[in-house]
Amino acid sequence: MTTQHAWDLSIAEARAKQRELAAQLVLEDRFETVRYVAGVDMAINENNGMARAAVVLLSFPELRMLEKHVYEEPIRMEYIPGLLSFRELPAVLGAMDQLKQQPDIVMVDGQGIAHPRRLGIAAHLGLWLDIPAIGCAKSILVGTHEPVGETVGDWSPLIYSHEVIGAVLRTRAKVKPMYISQGHKISLASSIKYVLACGGGYRLPETTRQADKLSKDNDWREKSAEDTSLFPL
Repeated sequence: MTTQHAWDLSIAEARAKQRELAAQLVLEDRFETVRYVAGVDMAINENNGMARAAVVLLSFPELRMLEKHVYEEPIRMEYIPGLLSFRELPAVLGAMDQLKQQPDIVMVDGQGIAHPRRLGIAAHLGLWLDIPAIGCAKSILVGTHEPVGETVGDWSPLIYSHEVIGAVLRTRAKVKPMYISQGHKISLASSIKYVLACGGGYRLPETTRQADKLSKDNDWREKSAEDTSLFPL
């Protein structure tokens, strides 16, 4: 069964496709040495109808910037709750396609399986590209959890329909926690481990923090051209 599909689907078709793809997710570790981690984020300009995706590639564990790219295209779908990946993922794939080095893990500003149909944008991306992916969301979409401790690394299971679908993780003391969930080919324990390892002292892991900055950079056209040589050939 193919994991790739057309994007011009009706709402009913998109929801059915989510359920079909969610059944194909691998929620255990399927990787070895991690040397490269990527971060993905999006910016939507409703005024001109454009979607802008940013991807950064960092060395691991040093977190040294190696590549950064931006890709922009017209928005393909209006905003529909629960179908965010159908709106944003085509642009993300365009940005990922510019990477010279394949990441060992990609972290996405969004949900993995912490989604009503278990297919948030991180899970969708991981399955499409067949790489380990982690959802690193700033807000909750579905589920409930117990209070989280105040120490960095404290976490509480995120529960939905009697299943653990993620972790509410304290990534920085005295700030709101992050909502971490598996995307594809990675366990929850490893998802937590690598998010914390990419912390850099901020709430967001350095991967998605840098991607967020890049996605909102007004000078992205010039900088993306300059950055094509950041990764050593």
